Amino acid sequence: QVHLAESGGRLVQVGGSLRLSCEASVRTFSNYAMAWFRQAPGKERDHVASISVTGSDTYYSASAKGRFTISRDNAKNMVFLQMNSLRTEDTAVYYCAADLAYNDYAQTASLAATMDYWGKGTLVTGAS
Repeated sequence: QVHLAESGGRLVQVGGSLRLSCEASVRTFSNYAMAWFRQAPGKERDHVASISVTGSDTYYSASAKGRFTISRDNAKNMVFLQMNSLRTEDTAVYYCAADLAYNDYAQTASLAATMDYWGKGTLVTGAS
C-alpha cells in the first residue's frame, strides 16, 4: 500500500510560480514511477508530468512543457512539480500518482487508468 500526500496548492497570480510537493509513505519509493495529474471543474483528469523511477526520464503534456518541471528525491520519498508562468487555465485540483514500474521510462506513467495509487489532491488557482 502506498499513501500519497500532496501539498503546496494555493491561489497564485497569473504569471507567478508555485511548487507542489508529494510525500509518499512507502518503503520502496524508488520502484514507482511518479506523475502529476490535474482535474479542472467539470473536466476529466488530465496528465501533467511524469518522472521515471530514477528520475532520469521525464514526460510532459503539451500544456506543461516548457513551464513545469517534475523532479523527485528518492532519499526523501518526495516528488515535486515546479510550476512557472501560471495561467488561469492551470486552475485545477492537482493529484500525485504512483505507478509500480518495470522500466525507467516516464511515459509509461502517463495514463490515469494505469496508475496504481493516488493522493487526495491539492487545489491550485490561477488568478488574473
